[in-house]
Amino acid sequence: MIHFEWPLLMLALPLPLLVRRLLPPYQAVQQAALKVPFLDEFDLGGQRMPGAQADKWRLLMAVIAWILLVAACTRPQWLGEPIAQAVSGRDLMLAVDLSGSMEEQDFFINKQPVDRLTAAKSVAADFIERRLGDRIGLILFGTQAYLQVPLTFDRKTVGTLLNEAVIGLAGDKTAIGDAIGLAVKRLAGQPSQSRVLVLMTDGANTAGEVTPLKAAELAKAVQLKIYTIGIGADEMIVQSFFGNRKVNPSIDLDEDTLVKIAESTGGHYYRARNTAELDNIYLRLDELEPIIKDKQYFRPRTELFYWPLAAALWLVAVIAWPGRGKP
Repeated sequence: MIHFEWPLLMLALPLPLLVRRLLPPYQAVQQAALKVPFLDEFDLGGQRMPGAQADKWRLLMAVIAWILLVAACTRPQWLGEPIAQAVSGRDLMLAVDLSGSMEEQDFFINKQPVDRLTAAKSVAADFIERRLGDRIGLILFGTQAYLQVPLTFDRKTVGTLLNEAVIGLAGDKTAIGDAIGLAVKRLAGQPSQSRVLVLMTDGANTAGEVTPLKAAELAKAVQLKIYTIGIGADEMIVQSFFGNRKVNPSIDLDEDTLVKIAESTGGHYYRARNTAELDNIYLRLDELEPIIKDKQYFRPRTELFYWPLAAALWLVAVIAWPGRGKP
């Protein structure tokens, strides 16, 4: 449908009539002229146009040009179909561990062994896609922490850049404290109703300038809730020279610290030993941080004012063209 942003400007349509009525009429200067009683005998080549008819056409074009100009000033717009958009007011940051230990293949997808990062990507991608209405950011950390994606509603971009992350990109060690500190820095100044950090790691803090517990204190000060996820199987079978034996691939996982980080900020610690548990954790996060239900609607707008404006300018150019419409 067509919508006029400033419809009150339509009141300017009778303005030329008011000007003509209120201002004194234009008086043409009378000059002496030679009267020729036999003017009809001159041959004008059939090019003479009655002056009254030319003035009528010019007046008509001027009226149409004025109407078009006023229509352009009302800023006509074409309104598209209503589009639903959910906005929760929540800022959610994902922090994913890319340290060397994430290449341990103790997870299975479709009965095929995969490394921990691949399993995390497959589950986190679905979680990101479900977070309609949240602004989502992505932090990748290893020896150092990097902001890969700032807060955005573009869930597709966040999922794509997470999928492109590779092990060792940020170093082989684990800087959990720096990852939390970076999240605090990026979320502290943002006006939001809720700030959430989901931190996934498979080890202990072995690098960085800020300790995890100190970073958790900073997070609590800015009301940043942290959910920590410890990833890695409890046991796996490995082959050696002496045959098969069971080992604990998650022996370096510092669960005590992850629990303290989560509890001190009002979050929760989860343990993911396989892909199914990891998927269930993200489903629980959907329940604890529910997606917004109430939708806001907006209608896309396309400006149309330039069409009547262009037509009005064209008519003015025709009226003002030298010799056009003169008797």
